[in-house]
Amino acid sequence: MSFFPGNDPQAGDAFASDQIELMVIPNAKDIGGFQVRRALPTAKRRLVGPFIFFDRMGPAILRAGQALDVRPHPHIGLSTVTYLFDGKIRHRDSLGTEMVIQPGDVNLMTAGRGIVHSERTPEELRGAPMSISGLQTWLALPDGKEEVAPVFENTAALRLPEIDAEGVSGRIVIGDFQGLRSPVRADSETLYADLRLVPGASVKIPADAEERAIYTLEGEVSISGDVFPAERLLVFRPGDEIVVSSDTGAHFMLFGGASLGSQRYIWWNFVSSSKERIEQAKQEWKTGRFDIVPGDEEEFIPLPES
Repeated sequence: MSFFPGNDPQAGDAFASDQIELMVIPNAKDIGGFQVRRALPTAKRRLVGPFIFFDRMGPAILRAGQALDVRPHPHIGLSTVTYLFDGKIRHRDSLGTEMVIQPGDVNLMTAGRGIVHSERTPEELRGAPMSISGLQTWLALPDGKEEVAPVFENTAALRLPEIDAEGVSGRIVIGDFQGLRSPVRADSETLYADLRLVPGASVKIPADAEERAIYTLEGEVSISGDVFPAERLLVFRPGDEIVVSSDTGAHFMLFGGASLGSQRYIWWNFVSSSKERIEQAKQEWKTGRFDIVPGDEEEFIPLPES
């Protein structure tokens, strides 16, 4: 989804490992029958590489009669990455794109100078219970690319490189990991991988990426003797190889990349290196100067009051 009205996450308790720079405990908010946990941005950490926003959706069951309906809303200066584990979402945007997002696919929507989209439960699935589980992250666009032309790109799950060795399995969503490279386009150096450990397994995370973090979806992970439960964001200190292990088995996302090297501001659905550009986008949405979404023209999300 896109910028649910979630609560700011909180920093966690102290921990022994000096490899961990910050632990974030996301705050959960109920959104129409399922929970969303927001892990980024926080007061103490705005970005990890280009990642400026990290929402965990579900897992939950939408009962018969319930549906996901995120009305048309705008974005600038970022790319949204929608990645589902379960459920389906119909995406429509102002470029004329209409697509049902499937589990395991990578859906990259680059807003650039401006795009409008909606995300809804497909009409044909609304009469029965439906599970929903996934992630939406935002990548802040680098200097020189914040105002590129908008584009939507879908990469099917079958095209993503797979890892399956020594108790570690998963997919490379964006970037390079363990000698494998995702075909998904990236506007800056980006690392995003979906990893699973069987009980007793471990995986090495090299220091190649300047900034790195993991978000644990299921199970517990151990790092340098500290054990962390699910639904925690762990930001690693730069420069060290990190070994993530699990006695019980775990599922987590590894993400990060190169620092953008310049400040980014975020307000509602807008990201920019310029406060003035965000103010411009606010006025453009308020006065109806963004494009409409073909097939979803009747509704929209108004500009927030604050």
